[in-house]
Amino acid sequence: MTQKQQEQQEHQEHHGGSRGWSAARKGVWSRLRFTSLRLRLVVVFGLVALTAAVSASGIAYWLNREAVLTRTQDAVLGDFEQEMQNRAGALPERPTQEELQYTAGQMANSSQRFSVLLIAEDPHGRTVYGSSGGLSGFSLQDVPVSLREAVNERQKITSTNKHAYHLYWQRIVAGDTPYLVAGTRTIGGGPTGFMLKSLEPEAKDLNSLAWSLGIATGLALIGSALLAQALATTVLKPVQRLGTAARRLGEGKLDTRLRVSGTDELADLSRTFNKAAEALEKRVADMAARDEASRRFVADMSHELRTPLTAITAVTEVLEEELEFEGGGIAPMVEPAVRLVVSETRRLNDLVENLMEVTRFDAGTARLVLDDVDIADQITACIDARAWLDAVELDAERGIHARIDPRRLDVILANLIGNALKHGGSPVRVSVREESGAEDGDGDG
Repeated sequence: MTQKQQEQQEHQEHHGGSRGWSAARKGVWSRLRFTSLRLRLVVVFGLVALTAAVSASGIAYWLNREAVLTRTQDAVLGDFEQEMQNRAGALPERPTQEELQYTAGQMANSSQRFSVLLIAEDPHGRTVYGSSGGLSGFSLQDVPVSLREAVNERQKITSTNKHAYHLYWQRIVAGDTPYLVAGTRTIGGGPTGFMLKSLEPEAKDLNSLAWSLGIATGLALIGSALLAQALATTVLKPVQRLGTAARRLGEGKLDTRLRVSGTDELADLSRTFNKAAEALEKRVADMAARDEASRRFVADMSHELRTPLTAITAVTEVLEEELEFEGGGIAPMVEPAVRLVVSETRRLNDLVENLMEVTRFDAGTARLVLDDVDIADQITACIDARAWLDAVELDAERGIHARIDPRRLDVILANLIGNALKHGGSPVRVSVREESGAEDGDGDG
């Protein structure tokens, strides 16, 4: 073998082994998937519980999130609007930067603790800013452009809209921290105010709620798996007992019965099985009784026939001797009848012997005398012993051996060939062939 051929063989063996391992894994998974009713029940219960728990947790988280954020938002916006009217509204129409800075600091010290940015024009017409955090605090760049435009947009005064400017708010995320940003202009003229409130405490509370709901979902999943396991045991245990009882019944233990408890469908199934097993046991017992009676009748009949048949055989032997003796006392007209009686008596004697042998086999007292014989030689001996060589054509190759009882095979062959000669006429062709499947098997041909 060359190196290239060896590499190809190793490659084929490697891929063949991989395919075999893959097929084995697929077979194991297929059996695990399709034959394990317990696993399917646990998986279905788990999926149902997971779906229900995730849905309930999601709804609960969403409702709590909206409630927490809405409550905080309403409180902050209400406080900011109140501060804008009370403190920012008390400022002059053109305040100085110091006045804006002082007012922003006072507004930030409210109960909600938010950052404030006030914007106005000073007496010189310049835009000044006042932030509660100083120069490094809340600035206009922290306010979304869309919110600034909405705050500065003047609304038309109508019967339903009594103010030109309104309070607007927006939730933003900066640096993984959620914020609430709001802005409005002072009613009646004055500075524009913006507010920035961190929602980090609320986010932490919501994260804790999410973890709690996640843990609750996991516990629900574990509980559903345990419940499914218990339910599967409750449901499958009667089914397993039914399967065991069916196997015992198939092994011939017809007295197998199931213990019935309850009034559900499984109890009805157990009762039906018990009734079927009882009917089967009764039927088998009746068949066994009839079979025993038949065997006893055959044995008794064969035994009773032996005595008169012995006497008849003795008489026919005497008549046969008279036929063979020249000048005997049997008339020529009676000779055919005598020969028929002799022949049928021998045949009846063979039948009785066969019945006795069948009875002994049924009773288990007879045993086969096995020997390794050549089938062709056995058939030739049978034909030769009965002087059928001229009437029977044998097509059998020598060398076909079988381990059988030669005497009983001789009886079987004699019956078959004799019936063929009697009812079909000669010549009778006997062929012996060895099956190809027998050569490949473990047994003899």
